[in-house]
Amino acid sequence: MSSRRSRSRQSGASSEITDAQITDLVSKLQQLIPELRATRSNKVSASKVLQETCNYIKNLHREVDDLSERLSQLLATTDSNSAQAAIIRSLLM
Repeated sequence: MSSRRSRSRQSGASSEITDAQITDLVSKLQQLIPELRATRSNKVSASKVLQETCNYIKNLHREVDDLSERLSQLLATTDSNSAQAAIIRSLLM
């Protein structure tokens, strides 16, 4: 038993994460991440699932940043009182 789990039990904490909860989370992440859904084997390590999840989140952040930058540039070249500018501003908020 890990020392963290031992300390958790000794302190009487009831919010301990169980192995079943971890397995359930890994399973759900595996279903959500496109790179992992494409694999034919259901036997993907938890480490790989977590690494792919982190990569996926980083890529999403990068895409959001790129889109935000593109919208900001578009807004800078648009008449600030136009309907198009209002739509862009609403997307940036």
